[in-house]
Amino acid sequence: QVQLVESGGGQVQAGGSLRLSCAASGRFFGSYAMGWFRQAPGKEREFVAAIDWNARTTLYADSVKGRFTVSRDVGKITAYLQMNVLKPEDTAVYYCAADRSLLITTDEDRYDYWGQGTQVTVSS
Repeated sequence: QVQLVESGGGQVQAGGSLRLSCAASGRFFGSYAMGWFRQAPGKEREFVAAIDWNARTTLYADSVKGRFTVSRDVGKITAYLQMNVLKPEDTAVYYCAADRSLLITTDEDRYDYWGQGTQVTVSS
């Protein structure tokens, strides 16, 4: 079993920054791809960013490109999402997820493990 725990959420003013962390435990392997998703009130969960197992390839949603950066400790069990120039529309619960395949994807159905989420609130 794999457990993922997000941290680093909070409330920030528009234009500010936050750094989310995702710590894995249990039978987690450094070869898993990692993804970040978010769900705003009344909306479907959406893809934010993903990184492959050796941190060589990343994917971003168009809405966060140039503002968010996904990273990880290669071979280790922590992933990060650096969020800069935050906007009120970034307000959501942010989830990290792990995919046992070596390839990263934007498809949430491909991810095998999920964290419980951390709230990010951006005020205008």
